Amino acid sequence: MSGTLVDANVILDVLTEDLEWLDWSIGALERAIEAGPVYVNPVIYAEVSVRFSTIEGLEEALPVDQFRRLAVPWEAAFLAGKAFVRYRRSGGSRLAPLPDFFIGAHAAVAGLDLLTRDAGRFRTYFPSVPIVAPS
Repeated sequence: MSGTLVDANVILDVLTEDLEWLDWSIGALERAIEAGPVYVNPVIYAEVSVRFSTIEGLEEALPVDQFRRLAVPWEAAFLAGKAFVRYRRSGGSRLAPLPDFFIGAHAAVAGLDLLTRDAGRFRTYFPSVPIVAPS
């Protein structure tokens, strides 16, 4: 599979017109859409949904013709769990797997690029995933 999984922070930068990140996020998202296809998964969808009071509003903000829906494969859930174990063993304090582990594992298993502006955890725990992030 080819394409780009778009992290919620990039989408939210555009939707909220974030003063610091708007220009970078719009440009990166436009390039990803042009190269296509771009995807969101249920974890990303849930993270973006907090800005909306209705599912209709969220669906309008994430039109299916631009943001394809992609389920998280079982293999990605397994890999997310393994990454979480590494995180805990290296001193991580969270008690449950973070959304980033599911997102990174999904990109790794599906062979997708990942568009994010917060690349640190992805690069650490999913080094095989091509990351598109600010320098």
